[in-house]
Amino acid sequence: MFGNISDADIERVVGFCTQLCATGGVLVWTRHRKQPDLSPQIRRWLEERGFTRGWLSEPGAGFGVGVHRFTGRPQPLISGRRMFTFVGYDVLARRAAASDTGSAPSA
Repeated sequence: MFGNISDADIERVVGFCTQLCATGGVLVWTRHRKQPDLSPQIRRWLEERGFTRGWLSEPGAGFGVGVHRFTGRPQPLISGRRMFTFVGYDVLARRAAASDTGSAPSA
Protein backbone atom coordinates (compact mmCIF):
# COMPACT_ATOMS: atom_id res chain seq x y z
CA MET A 1 0.00 0.00 0.00
CA PHE A 2 2.93 2.36 0.53
CA GLY A 3 3.52 2.50 -3.22
CA ASN A 4 0.53 4.69 -4.02
CA ILE A 5 0.68 7.46 -1.44
CA SER A 6 3.09 10.33 -0.86
CA ASP A 7 6.15 9.97 1.37
CA ALA A 8 4.55 12.33 3.92
CA ASP A 9 1.42 10.17 3.98
CA ILE A 10 3.54 7.03 4.46
CA GLU A 11 5.06 8.58 7.55
CA ARG A 12 1.60 9.64 8.76
CA VAL A 13 0.25 6.07 8.32
CA VAL A 14 3.24 4.71 10.24
CA GLY A 15 2.30 7.07 13.07
CA PHE A 16 -1.28 5.79 13.03
CA CYS A 17 -0.05 2.21 13.30
CA THR A 18 0.72 2.80 17.00
CA GLN A 19 -3.00 3.49 17.38
CA LEU A 20 -4.10 0.52 15.28
CA CYS A 21 -1.82 -2.26 16.61
CA ALA A 22 -1.92 -4.05 19.93
CA THR A 23 1.37 -4.81 21.63
CA GLY A 24 2.73 -7.89 19.86
CA GLY A 25 0.71 -7.18 16.73
CA VAL A 26 2.34 -7.82 13.36
CA LEU A 27 2.35 -5.22 10.60
CA VAL A 28 2.93 -6.36 7.01
CA TRP A 29 3.56 -3.58 4.52
CA THR A 30 4.49 -3.32 0.86
CA ARG A 31 6.52 -0.83 -1.11
CA HIS A 32 8.51 -1.25 -4.32
CA ARG A 33 12.30 -1.48 -3.98
CA LYS A 34 13.04 0.60 -7.10
CA GLN A 35 14.96 3.86 -6.75
CA PRO A 36 14.32 5.89 -4.80
CA ASP A 37 14.02 3.00 -2.34
CA LEU A 38 12.11 4.40 0.63
CA SER A 39 12.12 1.05 2.47
CA PRO A 40 15.08 1.94 4.73
CA GLN A 41 13.31 5.15 5.78
CA ILE A 42 10.02 3.34 6.39
CA ARG A 43 11.94 0.88 8.58
CA ARG A 44 13.43 3.77 10.59
CA TRP A 45 10.01 5.42 11.01
CA LEU A 46 8.56 2.15 12.30
CA GLU A 47 11.46 1.44 14.64
CA GLU A 48 11.28 4.98 16.07
CA ARG A 49 7.66 4.22 17.00
CA GLY A 50 8.20 0.90 18.75
CA PHE A 51 8.16 -1.64 15.90
CA THR A 52 10.84 -4.32 15.59
CA ARG A 53 11.82 -5.58 12.16
CA GLY A 54 11.05 -9.20 11.55
CA TRP A 55 11.82 -9.35 7.84
CA LEU A 56 12.43 -7.05 4.88
CA SER A 57 12.79 -8.19 1.29
CA GLU A 58 16.16 -7.64 -0.35
CA PRO A 59 16.46 -4.70 -2.80
CA GLY A 60 16.97 -7.02 -5.79
CA ALA A 61 14.08 -9.36 -4.98
CA GLY A 62 11.71 -7.75 -7.49
CA PHE A 63 9.18 -6.92 -4.77
CA GLY A 64 9.12 -4.99 -1.51
CA VAL A 65 7.59 -6.48 1.62
CA GLY A 66 8.32 -5.68 5.25
CA VAL A 67 7.17 -7.39 8.45
CA HIS A 68 7.40 -5.61 11.79
CA ARG A 69 6.12 -6.50 15.27
CA PHE A 70 4.78 -3.76 17.53
CA THR A 71 6.59 -3.90 20.87
CA GLY A 72 5.43 -0.50 22.12
CA ARG A 73 2.36 0.63 24.00
CA PRO A 74 -0.77 1.18 21.89
CA GLN A 75 -1.90 4.78 21.71
CA PRO A 76 -5.55 5.86 21.86
CA LEU A 77 -7.13 6.16 18.42
CA ILE A 78 -7.62 9.77 17.41
CA SER A 79 -10.79 9.91 15.36
CA GLY A 80 -11.56 12.33 12.56
CA ARG A 81 -8.02 12.52 11.16
CA ARG A 82 -7.03 11.65 7.61
CA MET A 83 -4.46 8.87 7.40
CA PHE A 84 -3.57 9.21 3.71
CA THR A 85 -4.79 10.17 0.27
CA PHE A 86 -4.49 7.56 -2.46
CA VAL A 87 -2.89 9.30 -5.44
CA GLY A 88 -1.67 6.51 -7.67
CA TYR A 89 1.70 5.88 -9.21
CA ASP A 90 1.13 8.16 -12.20
CA VAL A 91 0.62 11.22 -9.99
CA LEU A 92 3.65 10.37 -7.83
CA ALA A 93 5.80 9.95 -10.97
CA ARG A 94 4.71 13.38 -12.28
CA ARG A 95 5.49 14.98 -8.92
CA ALA A 96 8.94 13.39 -8.84
CA ALA A 97 9.66 14.51 -12.41
CA ALA A 98 8.51 18.05 -11.62
CA SER A 99 10.73 18.23 -8.52
CA ASP A 100 13.69 17.05 -10.61
CA THR A 101 13.14 19.88 -13.12
CA GLY A 102 12.01 22.53 -10.65
CA SER A 103 8.62 23.01 -12.33
CA ALA A 104 5.26 23.00 -10.60
CA PRO A 105 3.72 19.51 -10.21
CA SER A 106 0.35 18.73 -11.76
CA ALA A 107 -2.39 16.81 -9.94
